[in-house]
Amino acid sequence: MSSEDKGITSHSSYEEKLAYVKEELAVDKNFDIICLEMVHANRKMALFLVDGFGKDSALTQIQRELSHTSEEEVDESYDALIKSRIPYAEIEQEKDLDTAIDQVLSGPAVLLVEGLPYCIIIDTREYPVRGPEEPDTEKVVRGSRDGLVETLVMSAALIRRRIRDRTFRVEYQQIGRRSKTDTALLYIADIADPDYVHQIRESIKAIDTDGLPMADKTIEEFVFKEGGNPYPLVRYSERPDVCATHLYEGHVILLVDGSPSAMITPTTFWNLLQHAEEYRQKPVIGALLRFVRFSAVFISLFLLPIWYMLATNQELVPEAYSFIGTQEDGSIPLFIQFMIAEAGIEMLRMASIHTPNAVAEALGLVAALLIGDIAIQVGMFSPEVILYLAIAAVGTFATPSYELSLANRFMRLLFLIATAAFGPVGFVSSATLWFIALVRLRGLRVPYMWPFIPFNLKALRDVFFRIPMPLKNRRPAINHPQDPDR
Repeated sequence: MSSEDKGITSHSSYEEKLAYVKEELAVDKNFDIICLEMVHANRKMALFLVDGFGKDSALTQIQRELSHTSEEEVDESYDALIKSRIPYAEIEQEKDLDTAIDQVLSGPAVLLVEGLPYCIIIDTREYPVRGPEEPDTEKVVRGSRDGLVETLVMSAALIRRRIRDRTFRVEYQQIGRRSKTDTALLYIADIADPDYVHQIRESIKAIDTDGLPMADKTIEEFVFKEGGNPYPLVRYSERPDVCATHLYEGHVILLVDGSPSAMITPTTFWNLLQHAEEYRQKPVIGALLRFVRFSAVFISLFLLPIWYMLATNQELVPEAYSFIGTQEDGSIPLFIQFMIAEAGIEMLRMASIHTPNAVAEALGLVAALLIGDIAIQVGMFSPEVILYLAIAAVGTFATPSYELSLANRFMRLLFLIATAAFGPVGFVSSATLWFIALVRLRGLRVPYMWPFIPFNLKALRDVFFRIPMPLKNRRPAINHPQDPDR
């Protein structure tokens, strides 16, 4: 029930307001909700906050200032109270008690003052936070070692540290009827396409749900609505330098409180294949790294189905490549071997996530002995199956985007099934349908396979080669930047 339903307005008595706030916050039932009742200048006051969210030093100083009273202060203007008695930078007024209550639950402290028609909101929040460590999935040999964290303000500060442009915008929004999750939309106003910024902003505002327990992933599913598509339509990154680079290119970034990952949009298939390490080395070395990474990704997709197709259709194999196939047949059909091995790799991946670091090495040893050596010795698997599956697995792990690697693994299984069911026709048909699906895929009207389709030669050159930065003087055209020149 809202304050209006209970007849509580800005002109209600201090006691009515105090009782309403205490009831809504359940002060007597929640041990972590604090209500400090004080008297300043012969006026009653009550300070509400969540224990653990408040900055102790700031709150102590505020209490110290409000404890000093004198006869001269009785008629003191309460504008002066805000400006001189509360030594804090982030202060605002709020007449709606329900909004003030939501603010308490979000972290700021709320001061209720007798005789004032509004509450004083003091942003003294200080969330528990870990240090800005380098992300495990985006490590580089050279470069910064900081990473985004779960606290929205700190993540935004890490990015702003690298962008001192006066048109850099960090727009705040709350999403979720119950969770009231803090989000921030980041873009450079002089570069980003205003229509795209507006489109994302309105898509986020239209989200109607009670909470965002999975943070950015929940927002992605609401905004892009591609439930049947395995491929990611946003790029996730925990590196502030990667986020800053994309902002300079005209991308828009979304941060969600409680998640250390930034959502980068718009994103194409080729964006997901790039890594910061390529730009931390010389252009020639970076180009070589990119070529190796691209090769690994496509090997992870097509090596197994192509080898299986040739191994089961020896008439397609030229004499020069007669080694392709199985020298020793296993005791179970080749297709079943692949399915069991794929399931085993996936089980190991899941087990490694849930395994403490202290025993992770032992898990790898067990996997190598059981799945590799012993499975071959007992005749369950052919040696070639283990070899080619290991190569494909390495290609999967070399994929920079974790979401893309999972999508490619899923498609690899579909290619294998189609090849086993229909032979070469099944492989060619499934690969063609996969390519057509990617070409038709669009994330908020952005073609997923650009610049390959629609074709853009200069942009395609930037995709496959690591261009020296002095020559990379144009922003990606697909972002429709207002300022196309760097």
